[in-house]
Amino acid sequence: MYTDLLFYIDGQWTAGGSGNTAAVLNPSTEKALGQLPLASSDDLDTALAAAASGFETWSATSAFDRSGILRRVAALVRERHALMAECMTLDQGKPLAESTMEAKSAADHIEWYAEEGRRAYGRIVPSRHAAVRQLVVREPVGPVAAFTPWNFPINQAVRKIAGALAAGCSIIIKGPEEAPGAVIELVRCFHDAGVPKGVLNLVFGNPAHVSDYLIRSPVIRKVSFTGSTAVGRQLGALAATHLKLTTMELGGHAPFIVCADADVEAAAALACALKFRNAGQVCASPSRFYVHDDVFDLFARRFTELAVQLKVGDGFDPSSQMGPLANARRLMMVQELIADARDLGATVLTGGNRIGGTGHFFEPTLLTDLPKQARLLNEEPFGPVAPLLRFNDLDSVIAQANSLEYGLAAFAFTRSLKTATELGNRLQAGMVSINHFGLALPETPFGGIKASGHGSEGGTEGLDAYLTTKFISQAGL
Repeated sequence: MYTDLLFYIDGQWTAGGSGNTAAVLNPSTEKALGQLPLASSDDLDTALAAAASGFETWSATSAFDRSGILRRVAALVRERHALMAECMTLDQGKPLAESTMEAKSAADHIEWYAEEGRRAYGRIVPSRHAAVRQLVVREPVGPVAAFTPWNFPINQAVRKIAGALAAGCSIIIKGPEEAPGAVIELVRCFHDAGVPKGVLNLVFGNPAHVSDYLIRSPVIRKVSFTGSTAVGRQLGALAATHLKLTTMELGGHAPFIVCADADVEAAAALACALKFRNAGQVCASPSRFYVHDDVFDLFARRFTELAVQLKVGDGFDPSSQMGPLANARRLMMVQELIADARDLGATVLTGGNRIGGTGHFFEPTLLTDLPKQARLLNEEPFGPVAPLLRFNDLDSVIAQANSLEYGLAAFAFTRSLKTATELGNRLQAGMVSINHFGLALPETPFGGIKASGHGSEGGTEGLDAYLTTKFISQAGL
């Protein structure tokens, strides 16, 4: 079951006024699911006016009352998660089990912010004069423009929406044109829970036009973007021109380090699970596997065995463990990266080919013997491709792990507390997970450094992103 493809502006579901549409395709069948309206400048003006009005209403609503509404939203998401999951598998392609997990987790994020929004505390600063009182208060920054990608349609949208609303901001969110269904159903939960009109607005459209138009508007005071580093640089520069706050969650190329003393079986199992989740289309997915010489052959053999066993197929097939790539662009890019590696002498341990002629299915792929100049080691692969590389000492592997401009996530396996501590201290990433996967929980910050962006979503940091600080110094008459 798919959803009606509409905007949500000023409390109303609408197709807008432009008449322009784009087909939404099922990546498993390449057949159209429906026609998505694309916003005109007039539609965006309506959304901006609604967000301005909604901010006046919502910022004046107590944190306690905002929390109550968000709790109702979370309850509706739990009731309706199955429909959101079905929409996601239809237009994004991931297996239904993964879609269901993502849809269910949205409620956890909303509940976290519902509680955290009640704890946006200020403080009193002791004064040098008895007649003066000094207060620091936290206030919502204002209307927000948020831009979300197609790889995790609900996960990326809900962090921005819940964080902004918990802080007292209104928001215009531009959802992913290629995977809009689940976002529409998520927004419907906010509407049905009683979020006042104008507080939350959802549009779709030409990405370059919508982002440029919204960021330039004097109504917008904060920009939150999740997507590629290249686009993030452009939007960040535009926002800086207008002195607007930004949160940028950009690309990654995460190292996965397996030390000589690691539990190789556990490391290989997690490597396979993380690398091929969502067909590798995960910004924090491990994408450079550095394995110590002493355990390289054992790790490579086990990783290959697990990859070969994965069932690739339509997301609605209960036996499918990996779905298709989300679009033809990703399929082409993965093929180009593998061809480049092969031309440079890389060895393919398994995979390397498209599956069938219909749908964007691709084999889970492992390669080794790659030279440093291979594109796969320098460009974010965003697909089901894992390059395996050898190392001999900790200093050299840390240097290799830190050698790229990216700094989103890093993973490591070791039984040594000393080595684990050194890796945690020296790896240049916004998130480091050692001996397990410990990222992306509602209560923990999610974000990167260097070319992987700045700012965090999740945790107390995710609420702080939508608040400004005001200092009030008040003297008695």
